[in-house]
Amino acid sequence: MAVEAEAHPLDLTESWVGFLSIGIFLLAYLLVMAEEYTHLRKSKPVIIGAGLIWGCIAWVYASHDMPTAAGEAVRHNLLEYAELMLFLLVAMTYINTMQERRIFDALRAWLVRSGFGFRALFWITGILAFFISPIADNLTTALLMCAVVMSVGGDNRKFINLACINIVVGANAGGAFSPFGDITTLMVWQKGIVEFGTFFSLFTPAVVNFLVPAAIMHFAIPDIKPAASGEKIVMQRGAKRIVALFIATIATAVSFHNFLHMPPVIGMLTGLGYLQLMGFYLKKTAGRDHHGKPDNVEHDGEMGSPVAFDVFNPVARAEWDTLLFFYGVVLCVGGLGFLGYLSMASELMYTGWGATSANVAIGVLSAIVDNIPVMFAVLTMNPDMSMGQWLLVTLTAGVGGSLLSIGSAAGVALMGQARGKYTFFSHLRWTPAIALGYIASIFSHMAVNSHYFTGA
Repeated sequence: MAVEAEAHPLDLTESWVGFLSIGIFLLAYLLVMAEEYTHLRKSKPVIIGAGLIWGCIAWVYASHDMPTAAGEAVRHNLLEYAELMLFLLVAMTYINTMQERRIFDALRAWLVRSGFGFRALFWITGILAFFISPIADNLTTALLMCAVVMSVGGDNRKFINLACINIVVGANAGGAFSPFGDITTLMVWQKGIVEFGTFFSLFTPAVVNFLVPAAIMHFAIPDIKPAASGEKIVMQRGAKRIVALFIATIATAVSFHNFLHMPPVIGMLTGLGYLQLMGFYLKKTAGRDHHGKPDNVEHDGEMGSPVAFDVFNPVARAEWDTLLFFYGVVLCVGGLGFLGYLSMASELMYTGWGATSANVAIGVLSAIVDNIPVMFAVLTMNPDMSMGQWLLVTLTAGVGGSLLSIGSAAGVALMGQARGKYTFFSHLRWTPAIALGYIASIFSHMAVNSHYFTGA
């Protein structure tokens, strides 16, 4: 009976459970969007919403003598979530470990004491955001670069505002051409729709998306050279080896997927084992510094007591609110899809409007609504598109969030970090320039990757 129900699910789009589920999801998402004002963490409403939606679905199916259909469907959603959650957990653990080993602090201190002018720092922080975010997440990258800008910017609100906008655009653009750069690209890669190497064909469109608004904003940057700082931070023991292990972990995940046809998460979890072994080594050799002398270990950039390292501390500091928010989104959107709404949306957008118009609209929508549910909805719809169109929606969902400051995690975080100097409305003033880069990146993709648009 469960197999029959799965093959022929009920159309509940015109039923009370369908309307109630949409209402629950909209209410939950309104609470997510109001997080800055209510201080209610975004994971809470969507987790409750997911439970209510699937509870209603299960009750309706049970009343139609199909008691196991909803359970089978929700298990499919849970499997998708588990793969992505564990992948992200390993990546977050490595990033947190690199923060603990003071790698990012050392980079920030070097930039601050180098004595670059505002215009040079505008470009350096933007370019670094672009190239770090494909490996680290765009949130961590943006926060790191914003710390540099705040350190040297002082009271110059204009420089800080423009540099923050540039960082947000650069971080989002950089994440769009890498399977690791954003949750949306990771979802597309793990789904098996786009191969690992194919993502890098979005490099040129991503560069265009970053350069167009940056070139326009350049002339508004004050041509001032602030005084250099004398701050110097020394990385803690094992820092460079942990970076090497992170690169090895990425290589393992790619190899497992490409050559062994295994889920990439298996390779990532294997890489977590590399980090655990490194943690064991650092703990056993805690009496050494990096010159091999006993009982003389760096602590906070100075020689002193050994710095303890426990791999489970970075695990505990992972963005659990984001991971649980992702769970709620996957199950909420999965529930709406099981009710039949995503099929309706796919018919309207991809059949009615055409794939290109629909994918461009997806990018604009991701500036208002988080790109995670938007991309998960597209993947659940699974419209019949060419590889060029799948790359297009990957690009637009990734960079579309730059159109508004609330459109990406990077923008929201920087509004808090540079409170009063980088705001929603200060970002909005430059939205036309960002939109110009958004449009230019789409045309660039269609020109550079035209061969991907042949066939379906």
